[in-house]
Amino acid sequence: MNDDRPVLLETRGTCMHLTLNRPRALNALSHTMVRLLDEALARAEQDEAIRSVLLSGAGDRGLCAGGDIRALHDDARVSGRASLEFWRDEYRLNARIARFPKPYVALMDGIVMGGGVGVSAHAGIRVVTERSRVAMPETAIGFVPDVGGTRLLAAAPGELGTHLALTGRSVGAADAILCGLADHHVPAHLLPALTEALSEPVGSGASAADLVQRFATRPPVGELAAQRDWIDACYAADTVEDIVRRLRESGVHEARTAADELLTKSPLALKVTLAAVRRAARLDSLEAVLDQEYRVSSRAFEHPDFVEGVRARIIDKDNAPQWKPGSLAEVDDQEVARFFAPLGPGERELGLAPEPADTSAGEGRAG
Repeated sequence: MNDDRPVLLETRGTCMHLTLNRPRALNALSHTMVRLLDEALARAEQDEAIRSVLLSGAGDRGLCAGGDIRALHDDARVSGRASLEFWRDEYRLNARIARFPKPYVALMDGIVMGGGVGVSAHAGIRVVTERSRVAMPETAIGFVPDVGGTRLLAAAPGELGTHLALTGRSVGAADAILCGLADHHVPAHLLPALTEALSEPVGSGASAADLVQRFATRPPVGELAAQRDWIDACYAADTVEDIVRRLRESGVHEARTAADELLTKSPLALKVTLAAVRRAARLDSLEAVLDQEYRVSSRAFEHPDFVEGVRARIIDKDNAPQWKPGSLAEVDDQEVARFFAPLGPGERELGLAPEPADTSAGEGRAG
């Protein structure tokens, strides 16, 4: 008999197992799932019998493909507010995971995108496999990386994070580790044994980190390390237009392909995303970044590009979104700045950081 609970919770030994359980939807996060995860972590934090937490996804296709995009799309179409409450709770969950005081092991097997990154890449111990595909693909649907993703990408070596944020490309195990999105590679066929080892009663003295290390192996060779030269040179530009120009003029085939790819994304989302990553590099905590991302998500949710992007990529799948504005040149700098401005009357800030995030500074790069 199948268990239809969206999050399965089981304690084995001293380890709390949390399983995202919507395999037919690639374990996409619903508001209910976010609340269940938060409640479980709050309980585990206070329970002295729980020494560690293990997060995995049901099925063999991936940990989590992100938030429930169709539900967000339907809410946006009717100018609803449910999505804002979803993000409010989701971002608070992301912060809880990042500061969770016990070992939190995330098995990032298969597809890990958007909100899936939020529940895994802030973990203390992050495991990828040869099947992992990790991405923040929001610009393709007229949205902007969130769930703390702009902080993670801003911290990646050189301009790798800018490249991934703007293109939305997915990366495999080696590149996820290189970019700081994961820590260890464990072959997929060893995950059951790793899970069993983490579930054994404490007695051997081995920590969760030690156990993961025992199963870890060298990942298959990635792609990004060999592409650092052109990525760092091109994406260091101050504007998306200059990034595209540098990519086209680089003389590197992969760079020209990236330029063509960028021009299929929402022009507004690209410019806001670049600003968000650059600003995230200047903020001093994940909480401050999540506060900023909540403002940006609230504004992106109101903009027609989000509904149009989801329609074109997810619902109708014609891959022919009609972006507004339709080109980078038409995107007004004041419109970009509006995404970072304090929320207006009747709107609530997320308010995770002890002090308001500094959004008045310019777009200069971190030192």
